[in-house]
Amino acid sequence: MLVSLKWLRDYVDIELPVQELADKLTMAGLEVDSINEIRPEFSGVIVGKIISLLPHPDADKLHLCEVSTGSEVLPIVCGAPNVAAGQKVPLARVGAVLPGGYRIKSSKIRGVQSEGMLCSEEELGIGSDNTGIMVLPEEFKPGEDLSISEQFQDVVLEVGVTPNRSDCLSIIGIAREIAALTGKTLRYPEISFTETDEDINDITSVKILDPDLCPRYSARLVKNIKIGPSPLWMRQRLEALGLRSINNAVDVTNFVMMEFGQPLHAFDFRYLEEGRIVVRKSTENEEFISLDGKSRILSANNLMICDGRKPVAVAGIMGGLNSEVQDDTETVLLESAYFDPSSIRRSSKQLGMSTDAAFRFERGIDPDGVVRALDRAAQLLAETAQGKICKGHIDEYPRKLLTPVNIPLRSARIEEILGIKISLFETKSILEKLEMIVKDGEKASLLVNPPSFRTDIYREIDLIEEVARIHGYGNIPETQPYISEKPETRDLKMIVGEKTRTVFLGNGYTEVINYSFISPESADLLNLEPDGEGRRFVKIINPLTEDQSVMRTNLIFGLLGTMKRNVFSGSENLKIFEQGKIFIGRGQDELPIEKQRLAALASGARYSDFWRATESLDFYDLKGLLESLFENLKVREAAFIASGSIPFLHPGRAAEIFVNGRAAGFIGDIHPDVIEKMDLKRKAAVFELDAGLIASAFSEEIKFKGIPRFPAVTRDVAFILKSDIEAARAIEAANVQHQDLLDKIEVFDIYTGKNIPEGAKSLALRFTYRSAERTLTDDEVNKVHGAIVKAVLEATSAKIRGE
Repeated sequence: MLVSLKWLRDYVDIELPVQELADKLTMAGLEVDSINEIRPEFSGVIVGKIISLLPHPDADKLHLCEVSTGSEVLPIVCGAPNVAAGQKVPLARVGAVLPGGYRIKSSKIRGVQSEGMLCSEEELGIGSDNTGIMVLPEEFKPGEDLSISEQFQDVVLEVGVTPNRSDCLSIIGIAREIAALTGKTLRYPEISFTETDEDINDITSVKILDPDLCPRYSARLVKNIKIGPSPLWMRQRLEALGLRSINNAVDVTNFVMMEFGQPLHAFDFRYLEEGRIVVRKSTENEEFISLDGKSRILSANNLMICDGRKPVAVAGIMGGLNSEVQDDTETVLLESAYFDPSSIRRSSKQLGMSTDAAFRFERGIDPDGVVRALDRAAQLLAETAQGKICKGHIDEYPRKLLTPVNIPLRSARIEEILGIKISLFETKSILEKLEMIVKDGEKASLLVNPPSFRTDIYREIDLIEEVARIHGYGNIPETQPYISEKPETRDLKMIVGEKTRTVFLGNGYTEVINYSFISPESADLLNLEPDGEGRRFVKIINPLTEDQSVMRTNLIFGLLGTMKRNVFSGSENLKIFEQGKIFIGRGQDELPIEKQRLAALASGARYSDFWRATESLDFYDLKGLLESLFENLKVREAAFIASGSIPFLHPGRAAEIFVNGRAAGFIGDIHPDVIEKMDLKRKAAVFELDAGLIASAFSEEIKFKGIPRFPAVTRDVAFILKSDIEAARAIEAANVQHQDLLDKIEVFDIYTGKNIPEGAKSLALRFTYRSAERTLTDDEVNKVHGAIVKAVLEATSAKIRGE
């Protein structure tokens, strides 16, 4: 927000240098981004007084002026229509330089010598009025240098106002802060005017049809106004803030908006059909032409200001072309209202209409300042446009917005938060400077009632922040933080999470982070059981979209969505993983169950960088990844058991994962039905684990084993067994024998096809035998190997291939 220093001085005495003032505001939470000086772009222009005025002998529209500089009288030829004897005017003498580098010279105009030029606002570059010469106020003295006059100089601060400080979106709001920071007194403008005998209630009325969106609407009627340019002091203040001067009626509404932070609007009363105001919602596809001349199609949720028949303004955002103030306007209805902030923001974004008024309304204005701003605007309109203010005002206030609230503020709590002791007397003084009502409470405490314009204060901690701001953050001493002598104990889940990330990244997987909000349709897309945990969603009260209206109950849906977006953008080979929470609902009044999960997805070519590579990532790639993870985490009791009951996984290509005998998750290929419904275009394998259970099985114990001193002996056996029997079953049967000489078992081949019966497969296992004490003999190995093979045959009903 731009703030004029000259304007600020109307309400508070400022004695500090500008830079020091900017530093104080910044340290109080109102960061000053820049300081800009406004200075005249002319030189050599002084105050002149017109002594006499005669017609030019050779030109009807020119005048011969004698202009006093206080020390001499100069002849000046002037053609301005408003020139008159006795006026004090800007005089550009010979040698003066005007904006644009134009230098004044002595010259003859129609045969008459002219020793300078009488200037308009536009010629001096200080205003837009070019209809005649600028007439200066009486307090100016002849000969005074206008280039150094305070009248034409200003300093503009660019202040960054945070969204919660809507009270500082006004000159008075910033002045209030300065008064509190410097110990000065804030001066409000005096509002007084004379009303006519004509009562506003006999002429117009206001009806609010939607009090939730418009809790308060007030209006005044001003008659017999004369539309014209605003006085220079008003135009200078508005233009310093980047607002273009339009006319006195519109300028008044902008002036009061910047002064009090209350947006207003002026309607040409003759264009209000039935002479009344109705506040209602728009109808679907209703058309409205705003002041910027653009036609807008409204939805059914836009709040509108209407007359008896048609809309005349988008509430709180912009007026309509059908009721704008024009050059011949004589009667104006002034609007000052409070609108629901969320409604204004929604309409502003939907219609693409970002205005100064909407900016303030959507952050929340002072509901108790509505009528005060209205009266101030009426006063200024009467002064600048010679208007007559009708008796009384309309103030429709169907839904009261504020109730007095006393917030307890404890001295001990202030000391605890800030680390310093501030007396209750100083605390009370600080809060009262900010216009809060403060009473003494019990046991070294205060009861504080925030003013209506401070919509951001409703807790004790908010009051403590106000005390800290005004007391000065720089006055709070620095202290060293307490550092424990004991080393920090790391959370087990964090350690496991970091190790998991290291393993997955090392295997070429990329970590992704998906939203915890998903669509309820995900349950149907994944074919989840009707009564299962996957459908026990936690609903979001105010979702951004329907696709993000519930909390996720699994990580798989998010990974599939990531895959879909990547495939459609051309990235077909994916190896991704995610660590995050899922949320299982327990009923409306119960907090959900939160579980930490780990999931991964693999899809596309296994060797994407190799020429003519055709192998695809599948179940076994993810199984190998998990085995690598379990090995790194020293999770020794992990098993994969085939399952056909997981609804979104391919039957026959899925397994449940067990850790230490407890169900820990699942792994498998995505079911073709899910691929088709989600339009995934290609196959994918996934797994999801209970990360908490894995963490509980994690062991930091490290065992070292010496390098074998004696050679190993291997035996290869190919078993013919049913195709639905897993290799793990055969390996488990071998390990159950607890043979000390058995070092390890590896699968080195699986074959189906020629010479293998239908419904069967060949499983080739390599058994490695080793002793830590001696070199084994063939007899020793054969004896142990025979017992192990026999156990495998019995456990799996297999046969040895070739026998």
